[in-house]
Amino acid sequence: MLIRIIVVWTVLLVLGFAFIPWLFDHVVMAPTSNNFFLYRWLAALSGHFIPVPEDLVKPFHVSVINLKLASQFFLQCELAFWLSLLISFPYVVFEVWRFICPALYNNEKRGVRFTFLLGTVLFYMGCTVGYGLVFPLTLRFLYTYQLSTAISNQLSLESYMDNFLMLTFMMGIIFELPILSWLLSKLGFLHRSFFSRYRRHAVVALLVVAAFITPSSDPFTLFAVFLPIYLLWELSALLVKK
Repeated sequence: MLIRIIVVWTVLLVLGFAFIPWLFDHVVMAPTSNNFFLYRWLAALSGHFIPVPEDLVKPFHVSVINLKLASQFFLQCELAFWLSLLISFPYVVFEVWRFICPALYNNEKRGVRFTFLLGTVLFYMGCTVGYGLVFPLTLRFLYTYQLSTAISNQLSLESYMDNFLMLTFMMGIIFELPILSWLLSKLGFLHRSFFSRYRRHAVVALLVVAAFITPSSDPFTLFAVFLPIYLLWELSALLVKK
């Protein structure tokens, strides 16, 4: 099992290294341009009487600069590493499942299969939300924010990639909340009444989390980040036992 996983991961790593320049231009750097799909959708929504803040629809472009000589080479290696892990994740889960499956009873197999499948889907959904929603809104707010007009913003390559990877993968991990709730329910530590009793507290806490993820001052951005996280809370409530 380990040999198959290492071989697949190595092949994806080599292919990913060759593919990274195209991916970097068309995917990683896409949120820096005004042609990014989220910005176009927001501009379209603002034309249909939906209250989208003006700061989210005006022309936007980010200039990223490199400060260290070898940064771009090491960044290509780092992106190839993360891309290979991201693509091989379902295969790794499948191999682990094949390895432990003979040791499980039929009822246990159903539970573990459900956990692996839902966990994989939720992780990719979280990464998609992080890339397509959370990171662009955070980038747009922080890059255009000015403490003083005497200060001009210049974004380094390291700072851009640190925030890009952190927010993308952090949302992937946050989207595993329903799986965690389901496992705690199976162990008897969590019941559905908990979600009903603390729903109002959760709304406040999730608003704080959303405000921390995207430190924007407009309610539209806050709600756009809060809504998917709150839906995860409700999905978790549905998965746990009464």
